[in-house]
Amino acid sequence: QVELVESGGGVVQPGGSLRLSCAASGFIFSSVTMSWHRQAPGKERELVASISPATILRNYADSVKGRFTISRDNIKATVNLQMNSLKLEDTAVYYCYAKISGSDYWGQGTQVTVSS
Repeated sequence: QVELVESGGGVVQPGGSLRLSCAASGFIFSSVTMSWHRQAPGKERELVASISPATILRNYADSVKGRFTISRDNIKATVNLQMNSLKLEDTAVYYCYAKISGSDYWGQGTQVTVSS
């Protein structure tokens, strides 16, 4: 079965960095667009970044452009999110996501807290 497992969250001060990873299994990873989403308390879940199967296309939310970088390793079946210059408003639960054969798959989420 499809499984997405995030790791790498934690607590960091403003201006700091974190690297999130998502380990995928149960599907042909190299054929699927992968993305990271986040949900802050009291807010709707939003797309943070996405990456096409061959890493040709990367898209970012305006709020993270220039600070976050999404990457993938199709051999290891992982997708990563490097987050630099973190801000208080980046605090959220971050989710790995894939749409496979018309169905939505989410990881369990990893908490990122930016706090001084």
